[in-house]
Amino acid sequence: MDLTCTDAEEGFRAQLRAWLAAVLPTLPPKPSPDNWPGRRAYDLGWQRRLYDAGYAGLHWPVDAGGRGATPTQHLIFLEETERAGAPYVGANFVGLLHAGPTIAAEGTPEQRARWLPPVLRGDEVWCQGFSEPDAGSDLAALRTRAVRDGDSYVVSGAKIWTSHAEVADWCELLVRTDPTAPKHRGISWLALPMGAPGVTIRPLRTLAGSTEFAEMFLDEVRVPVANRVGAENDGWRVTMVTLSFERGTAFVGEVVACRRTLGQLAAAAKENGRWDDTVLRRKLGRLHAEFAALWRLTQWNVSESEATGGVPGVGGSVFKLRYSHARQELYDTAAEVLGASSLDAGHEWTLDRLSSLSYTIAAGTSQIQRNIVAERILGLPKGR
Repeated sequence: MDLTCTDAEEGFRAQLRAWLAAVLPTLPPKPSPDNWPGRRAYDLGWQRRLYDAGYAGLHWPVDAGGRGATPTQHLIFLEETERAGAPYVGANFVGLLHAGPTIAAEGTPEQRARWLPPVLRGDEVWCQGFSEPDAGSDLAALRTRAVRDGDSYVVSGAKIWTSHAEVADWCELLVRTDPTAPKHRGISWLALPMGAPGVTIRPLRTLAGSTEFAEMFLDEVRVPVANRVGAENDGWRVTMVTLSFERGTAFVGEVVACRRTLGQLAAAAKENGRWDDTVLRRKLGRLHAEFAALWRLTQWNVSESEATGGVPGVGGSVFKLRYSHARQELYDTAAEVLGASSLDAGHEWTLDRLSSLSYTIAAGTSQIQRNIVAERILGLPKGR
């Protein structure tokens, strides 16, 4: 892995910085957290600006609508947009970071032509319909049924923690198409149109008071067979592709954000007198080393992804496991720096601390990641 910047890549950095400096002051005010139509419009408006400037899907393959950028260019883009305070992908994160890359890797030419351009242009939003109320962390135990009826599947069941369902146009949906098969087989990956009859959404309020997740109920929803990505009953393999993106490269921008937060914490500690606490300084120093190592691991995972056709490897589970806990430690330390003001629910770091509690569960629990590392990297026998 050689991530030394060439003259051309440094030129790309300079061009990107200039563009960000020109366009960020022209953005409209960010809508309030509970204004989902406004947030959708804001997030997709930013995506459209990226698209018009040639930065949308920067690292996607050229035949999927991207620029086929090098790993270093991809990382430069993440560094510079985060450091400049540019908007995150927001409501578009499932489409850009999960569903879109999966369709690029596994979809037919017709599916790629139908779904990828609207994601890159900021025309359509995707949500994720994987988890179920009775499955817990055992994703393969899903019960949502899809029965073939001519050119359609008739889908019935329930999903939970469906990200951004309240503003989504499409859902990456896992269904059971063969109830007689072993649980890791008989699963299919469908693109569900959220406006189809029989789809009911009920928002879920998080500890932080936000509603970016929802319950989704499916009552004999008809989904065209043409919306199936991959072969029938091969959905578990396709899902592993989706999860490899979710765990391997979807969090890379957040590592840069955490490193910026760490610098802000150190500055705040110096301002409020907490810097004299040697224990706190030691924690900040260890976290600095932790996130520097995570950034190096990010570079490795992105490079490996590019070298293997764009699909991250199992190193994503190593990253996801450590990053989830490091993020929690970061915001626990933020509470020490803030002191009593860390109880202020309106403080950004307080909300981030509440949000960080979910990271050891979301995108595969830490227990699941440890099993993957043990079995697929260390070669240990499967647990009974």
